[in-house]
Amino acid sequence: MGTESQAAQDLRQGIIAGLSAYLIWGLVPIFFKQLHGVGAVEIIAHRIVWSLLLMGLVLRFGGGFAQVFDNVRDPRRLARVAVGSVLVGANWLIFVHGINLGQILATSLGYFILPIFNVALGVLVLRERLRPLQWLAVVFAVIGVIAETLRVGELPWISLGLAVSFGFYGLMRKQLPMDSASGLFLETACMLPLAVGYLAWLHWLGQGQFGDEGVQSLLLIASGVVTAIPLLLFAISARRLPLSMIAFMQYLAPTISFLVAVLIYHEPFDLARAVGFGAIWVGVAVYSFDLWHHSK
Repeated sequence: MGTESQAAQDLRQGIIAGLSAYLIWGLVPIFFKQLHGVGAVEIIAHRIVWSLLLMGLVLRFGGGFAQVFDNVRDPRRLARVAVGSVLVGANWLIFVHGINLGQILATSLGYFILPIFNVALGVLVLRERLRPLQWLAVVFAVIGVIAETLRVGELPWISLGLAVSFGFYGLMRKQLPMDSASGLFLETACMLPLAVGYLAWLHWLGQGQFGDEGVQSLLLIASGVVTAIPLLLFAISARRLPLSMIAFMQYLAPTISFLVAVLIYHEPFDLARAVGFGAIWVGVAVYSFDLWHHSK
Protein backbone atom coordinates (compact mmCIF):
# COMPACT_ATOMS: atom_id res chain seq x y z
CA MET A 1 0.00 0.00 0.00
CA GLY A 2 2.82 2.34 0.91
CA THR A 3 4.60 1.59 -2.37
CA GLU A 4 1.47 2.40 -4.37
CA SER A 5 1.07 5.65 -2.48
CA GLN A 6 4.67 6.64 -3.20
CA ALA A 7 4.28 5.72 -6.87
CA ALA A 8 1.14 7.85 -7.11
CA GLN A 9 2.92 10.73 -5.40
CA ASP A 10 5.89 10.46 -7.80
CA LEU A 11 3.51 10.41 -10.77
CA ARG A 12 1.66 13.49 -9.54
CA GLN A 13 4.90 15.39 -8.84
CA GLY A 14 6.28 14.38 -12.23
CA ILE A 15 3.18 15.57 -14.07
CA ILE A 16 3.13 18.91 -12.21
CA ALA A 17 6.85 19.46 -12.81
CA GLY A 18 6.62 18.48 -16.48
CA LEU A 19 3.56 20.63 -17.20
CA SER A 20 5.19 23.57 -15.40
CA ALA A 21 8.39 23.21 -17.45
CA TYR A 22 6.59 23.11 -20.79
CA LEU A 23 4.25 25.93 -19.74
CA ILE A 24 7.25 28.16 -19.01
CA TRP A 25 8.91 27.19 -22.30
CA GLY A 26 5.66 27.95 -24.15
CA LEU A 27 5.26 31.39 -22.56
CA VAL A 28 8.94 32.39 -22.66
CA PRO A 29 8.53 34.35 -25.95
CA ILE A 30 6.50 36.88 -23.97
CA PHE A 31 9.47 37.33 -21.63
CA PHE A 32 12.01 37.86 -24.41
CA LYS A 33 9.62 40.23 -26.22
CA GLN A 34 10.14 42.62 -23.28
CA LEU A 35 13.83 42.79 -24.25
CA HIS A 36 13.15 43.95 -27.82
CA GLY A 37 15.63 46.83 -27.41
CA VAL A 38 18.52 44.45 -26.66
CA GLY A 39 20.40 42.53 -29.35
CA ALA A 40 20.01 38.76 -29.44
CA VAL A 41 23.73 38.10 -28.88
CA GLU A 42 23.80 40.35 -25.81
CA ILE A 43 20.70 38.62 -24.39
CA ILE A 44 22.34 35.21 -24.85
CA ALA A 45 25.56 36.43 -23.23
CA HIS A 46 23.61 37.53 -20.15
CA ARG A 47 21.61 34.31 -20.25
CA ILE A 48 24.88 32.36 -20.04
CA VAL A 49 26.35 34.41 -17.19
CA TRP A 50 23.27 34.41 -14.97
CA SER A 51 22.41 30.77 -15.71
CA LEU A 52 25.91 29.75 -14.64
CA LEU A 53 25.63 31.67 -11.36
CA LEU A 54 22.21 30.21 -10.57
CA MET A 55 23.22 26.64 -11.44
CA GLY A 56 26.36 27.08 -9.34
CA LEU A 57 24.16 27.87 -6.33
CA VAL A 58 21.88 24.93 -7.09
CA LEU A 59 24.82 22.52 -7.30
CA ARG A 60 26.50 24.04 -4.25
CA PHE A 61 23.52 23.42 -1.99
CA GLY A 62 22.34 20.29 -3.81
CA GLY A 63 25.66 18.50 -3.66
CA GLY A 64 25.93 18.05 -7.42
CA PHE A 65 29.50 19.24 -8.01
CA ALA A 66 30.89 15.68 -7.76
CA GLN A 67 29.41 14.81 -11.15
CA VAL A 68 30.78 18.07 -12.60
CA PHE A 69 34.30 17.21 -11.44
CA ASP A 70 34.00 13.68 -12.85
CA ASN A 71 33.21 15.10 -16.28
CA VAL A 72 35.95 17.73 -16.12
CA ARG A 73 38.56 15.05 -15.43
CA ASP A 74 37.59 13.15 -18.60
CA PRO A 75 38.95 15.08 -21.65
CA ARG A 76 36.81 13.21 -24.19
CA ARG A 77 33.66 13.77 -22.16
CA LEU A 78 34.55 17.43 -21.65
CA ALA A 79 35.06 17.82 -25.41
CA ARG A 80 31.54 16.48 -25.99
CA VAL A 81 30.19 18.93 -23.43
CA ALA A 82 31.94 21.74 -25.32
CA VAL A 83 30.31 20.64 -28.60
CA GLY A 84 26.97 20.45 -26.80
CA SER A 85 27.47 23.99 -25.50
CA VAL A 86 27.98 25.26 -29.06
CA LEU A 87 24.77 23.55 -30.19
CA VAL A 88 22.62 24.76 -27.30
CA GLY A 89 24.11 28.26 -27.59
CA ALA A 90 23.20 28.31 -31.29
CA ASN A 91 19.70 27.11 -30.41
CA TRP A 92 19.24 29.90 -27.84
CA LEU A 93 20.54 32.51 -30.29
CA ILE A 94 18.26 31.39 -33.14
CA PHE A 95 15.28 31.33 -30.78
CA VAL A 96 15.82 34.84 -29.40
CA HIS A 97 16.69 36.20 -32.85
CA GLY A 98 13.44 34.76 -34.19
CA ILE A 99 11.45 36.43 -31.42
CA ASN A 100 13.23 39.76 -32.04
CA LEU A 101 12.23 39.48 -35.70
CA GLY A 102 8.59 38.89 -34.75
CA GLN A 103 8.76 35.26 -35.90
CA ILE A 104 7.32 33.40 -32.90
CA LEU A 105 5.31 31.20 -35.29
CA ALA A 106 8.56 30.12 -36.95
CA THR A 107 10.04 29.16 -33.58
CA SER A 108 6.88 27.23 -32.76
CA LEU A 109 7.11 25.36 -36.07
CA GLY A 110 10.73 24.46 -35.29
CA TYR A 111 9.78 22.68 -32.10
CA PHE A 112 6.90 20.88 -33.83
CA ILE A 113 9.41 19.60 -36.38
CA LEU A 114 11.93 18.60 -33.69
CA PRO A 115 10.52 15.18 -32.62
CA ILE A 116 10.17 14.06 -36.23
CA PHE A 117 13.69 15.32 -36.97
CA ASN A 118 14.88 13.25 -34.02
CA VAL A 119 13.33 10.19 -35.67
CA ALA A 120 15.19 10.95 -38.90
CA LEU A 121 18.37 11.56 -36.91
CA GLY A 122 18.04 8.10 -35.39
CA VAL A 123 18.06 6.60 -38.88
CA LEU A 124 20.94 8.68 -40.25
CA VAL A 125 23.24 8.64 -37.21
CA LEU A 126 22.23 5.72 -35.00
CA ARG A 127 21.19 3.42 -37.87
CA GLU A 128 17.79 2.81 -36.30
CA ARG A 129 15.01 1.19 -38.32
CA LEU A 130 11.77 3.13 -38.66
CA ARG A 131 8.31 1.66 -38.41
CA PRO A 132 5.93 2.41 -41.34
CA LEU A 133 4.00 5.08 -39.42
CA GLN A 134 7.24 6.80 -38.47
CA TRP A 135 8.19 6.98 -42.15
CA LEU A 136 4.77 8.48 -42.85
CA ALA A 137 5.33 11.11 -40.14
CA VAL A 138 8.68 12.04 -41.72
CA VAL A 139 7.02 12.37 -45.14
CA PHE A 140 4.39 14.78 -43.77
CA ALA A 141 7.11 16.80 -42.03
CA VAL A 142 9.01 17.13 -45.31
CA ILE A 143 5.79 18.21 -47.07
CA GLY A 144 5.28 20.84 -44.35
CA VAL A 145 8.81 22.21 -44.77
CA ILE A 146 8.39 22.31 -48.57
CA ALA A 147 5.07 24.17 -48.20
CA GLU A 148 6.63 26.71 -45.86
CA THR A 149 9.60 27.11 -48.23
CA LEU A 150 7.27 27.83 -51.15
CA ARG A 151 5.34 30.33 -49.01
CA VAL A 152 8.36 32.45 -48.02
CA GLY A 153 10.48 31.78 -51.12
CA GLU A 154 13.38 30.28 -49.13
CA LEU A 155 14.02 27.59 -46.58
CA PRO A 156 12.43 28.34 -43.16
CA TRP A 157 15.87 28.84 -41.58
CA ILE A 158 14.62 29.74 -38.11
CA SER A 159 12.40 26.65 -37.83
CA LEU A 160 14.99 24.30 -39.32
CA GLY A 161 17.82 25.87 -37.33
CA LEU A 162 15.97 25.30 -34.04
CA ALA A 163 15.08 21.69 -34.91
CA VAL A 164 18.55 20.77 -36.19
CA SER A 165 20.54 22.45 -33.40
CA PHE A 166 18.42 21.02 -30.59
CA GLY A 167 18.15 17.64 -32.31
CA PHE A 168 21.94 17.23 -32.46
CA TYR A 169 22.22 18.67 -28.94
CA GLY A 170 19.80 16.04 -27.66
CA LEU A 171 21.81 13.34 -29.43
CA MET A 172 25.00 14.62 -27.79
CA ARG A 173 23.43 14.79 -24.33
CA LYS A 174 22.03 11.28 -24.73
CA GLN A 175 25.60 9.99 -24.85
CA LEU A 176 26.71 11.81 -21.70
CA PRO A 177 25.92 10.47 -18.19
CA MET A 178 24.94 13.85 -16.71
CA ASP A 179 21.82 15.23 -15.10
CA SER A 180 20.29 18.50 -16.31
CA ALA A 181 21.80 20.65 -13.55
CA SER A 182 25.38 19.43 -14.00
CA GLY A 183 25.03 19.51 -17.77
CA LEU A 184 23.72 23.08 -17.89
CA PHE A 185 26.45 24.24 -15.48
CA LEU A 186 29.24 22.75 -17.61
CA GLU A 187 27.74 23.94 -20.89
CA THR A 188 27.38 27.52 -19.67
CA ALA A 189 30.89 27.33 -18.17
CA CYS A 190 32.24 26.42 -21.61
CA MET A 191 30.44 29.42 -23.14
CA LEU A 192 31.33 31.81 -20.31
CA PRO A 193 34.63 33.21 -21.73
CA LEU A 194 32.92 34.21 -24.98
CA ALA A 195 29.93 35.67 -23.14
CA VAL A 196 32.02 37.72 -20.71
CA GLY A 197 34.36 38.84 -23.50
CA TYR A 198 31.45 40.00 -25.64
CA LEU A 199 29.79 41.87 -22.76
CA ALA A 200 33.12 43.53 -21.84
CA TRP A 201 33.59 44.57 -25.48
CA LEU A 202 30.08 46.07 -25.60
CA HIS A 203 30.75 47.95 -22.34
CA TRP A 204 34.05 49.28 -23.72
CA LEU A 205 32.22 50.54 -26.82
CA GLY A 206 29.52 52.07 -24.64
CA GLN A 207 26.85 50.00 -26.37
CA GLY A 208 25.92 47.57 -23.60
CA GLN A 209 22.31 47.74 -22.43
CA PHE A 210 22.89 46.42 -18.91
CA GLY A 211 22.63 49.15 -16.27
CA ASP A 212 21.00 51.72 -18.56
CA GLU A 213 17.50 50.92 -17.34
CA GLY A 214 16.54 49.22 -14.07
CA VAL A 215 13.70 47.04 -15.37
CA GLN A 216 15.66 45.97 -18.44
CA SER A 217 18.68 45.05 -16.31
CA LEU A 218 16.49 42.97 -14.01
CA LEU A 219 15.02 41.19 -17.01
CA LEU A 220 18.51 40.37 -18.28
CA ILE A 221 19.36 38.89 -14.87
CA ALA A 222 16.05 37.00 -14.89
CA SER A 223 16.99 35.42 -18.23
CA GLY A 224 19.17 33.05 -16.20
CA VAL A 225 16.20 32.05 -14.06
CA VAL A 226 13.99 31.58 -17.13
CA THR A 227 16.68 29.28 -18.55
CA ALA A 228 17.46 27.22 -15.46
CA ILE A 229 14.11 26.74 -13.71
CA PRO A 230 12.26 24.87 -16.50
CA LEU A 231 15.30 22.63 -17.05
CA LEU A 232 15.32 21.69 -13.37
CA LEU A 233 11.56 21.06 -13.46
CA PHE A 234 12.04 18.92 -16.55
CA ALA A 235 14.74 16.91 -14.75
CA ILE A 236 12.31 16.22 -11.91
CA SER A 237 9.67 15.15 -14.42
CA ALA A 238 12.04 12.92 -16.38
CA ARG A 239 12.98 10.97 -13.24
CA ARG A 240 9.34 10.30 -12.31
CA LEU A 241 7.44 9.85 -15.59
CA PRO A 242 7.62 7.24 -18.36
CA LEU A 243 9.30 8.45 -21.53
CA SER A 244 6.10 8.05 -23.56
CA MET A 245 4.26 10.53 -21.32
CA ILE A 246 7.08 13.07 -21.59
CA ALA A 247 7.07 12.63 -25.37
CA PHE A 248 3.42 13.70 -25.51
CA MET A 249 4.00 16.61 -23.13
CA GLN A 250 6.67 18.10 -25.40
CA TYR A 251 4.01 19.40 -27.79
CA LEU A 252 2.58 21.67 -25.08
CA ALA A 253 5.35 24.29 -25.41
CA PRO A 254 5.13 24.90 -29.19
CA THR A 255 1.32 24.83 -28.98
CA ILE A 256 1.35 27.59 -26.35
CA SER A 257 3.92 29.56 -28.39
CA PHE A 258 1.69 29.20 -31.45
CA LEU A 259 -1.29 30.61 -29.53
CA VAL A 260 0.86 33.43 -28.11
CA ALA A 261 2.01 34.37 -31.63
CA VAL A 262 -1.47 34.37 -33.16
CA LEU A 263 -3.66 35.61 -30.29
CA ILE A 264 -1.34 38.03 -28.47
CA TYR A 265 1.09 39.32 -31.11
CA HIS A 266 -1.26 38.82 -34.09
CA GLU A 267 1.31 37.25 -36.40
CA PRO A 268 -0.32 36.47 -39.76
CA PHE A 269 -1.63 32.93 -40.14
CA ASP A 270 -3.24 32.67 -43.55
CA LEU A 271 -4.25 29.67 -45.65
CA ALA A 272 -0.79 29.33 -47.23
CA ARG A 273 0.84 29.13 -43.82
CA ALA A 274 -1.86 26.78 -42.54
CA VAL A 275 -0.88 24.26 -45.25
CA GLY A 276 2.68 24.02 -43.92
CA PHE A 277 1.63 23.88 -40.29
CA GLY A 278 -1.17 21.45 -41.13
CA ALA A 279 1.22 18.98 -42.76
CA ILE A 280 3.56 19.18 -39.76
CA TRP A 281 0.63 18.68 -37.35
CA VAL A 282 -0.53 15.61 -39.27
CA GLY A 283 3.01 14.25 -39.08
CA VAL A 284 3.09 14.93 -35.34
CA ALA A 285 -0.28 13.20 -34.91
CA VAL A 286 0.91 10.13 -36.85
CA TYR A 287 4.15 10.03 -34.89
CA SER A 288 2.28 10.37 -31.58
CA PHE A 289 -0.15 7.61 -32.47
CA ASP A 290 2.74 5.32 -33.41
CA LEU A 291 4.52 6.18 -30.16
CA TRP A 292 1.37 5.50 -28.10
CA HIS A 293 0.62 2.25 -29.93
CA HIS A 294 4.20 1.01 -29.62
CA SER A 295 4.45 1.94 -25.92
CA LYS A 296 1.32 -0.12 -25.21
